[in-house]
Amino acid sequence: MTSYGTTILAHLFGLLALILLLVWLLNYREGIEYDSENPLRVFNVHPFMMFFGFIFLIGQAILSYQTVPGPHETKKIIHLTLHFIAIILGIVGLCAVFKFHDMVYWEDVTSLHSWIGIGTFCLVGLQWLMGLGFMLQGSSQSRSAMAPWHVAGGRALFFMAICAALTGLMEKYTMLKPALHQRESHLINFTGLAILLFGVFVDMAVGLARYA
Repeated sequence: MTSYGTTILAHLFGLLALILLLVWLLNYREGIEYDSENPLRVFNVHPFMMFFGFIFLIGQAILSYQTVPGPHETKKIIHLTLHFIAIILGIVGLCAVFKFHDMVYWEDVTSLHSWIGIGTFCLVGLQWLMGLGFMLQGSSQSRSAMAPWHVAGGRALFFMAICAALTGLMEKYTMLKPALHQRESHLINFTGLAILLFGVFVDMAVGLARYA
């Protein structure tokens, strides 16, 4: 399979995951609204923003070197911009879950999901700042030396974000399980599989592009 083919599959699974997530949140979980007085609607901002606003856009940023036409510098700027937008939307998603915890009087940052998620988010922000610094001030020699570490670190952080999403879905599934209808249960599982395959094909596209 070529890098082009895996890029297409990555986009297909990313869009499928987004559609399934929206069906779940809008049809089964009462909708999405940050300013709602219903804590469940506030919470739903979190999974939506953390997948679409954070993971999906980071995947697009990673793929931009294969999908965006033009010179390398243009691709680099788009890559950096998409990551910045992802970080901003990720902050909204994190604020939503903290707001939800305040509304229902739950403790913050107590689960493995939250540890992985916040750790990954902070490292992505640090990686973005380092990338911006090298882009603005680094010499061509230092950028060339840093590039393999930046790429490898970015791929690792992307899969850490995928891991956070899957543990989050499993955590929610466990909490809801006694009241879950079989269709909703299957929908959550398929959403998780689509997110995982999105990550797999994004990573494959990057790996195969090196041999194109």
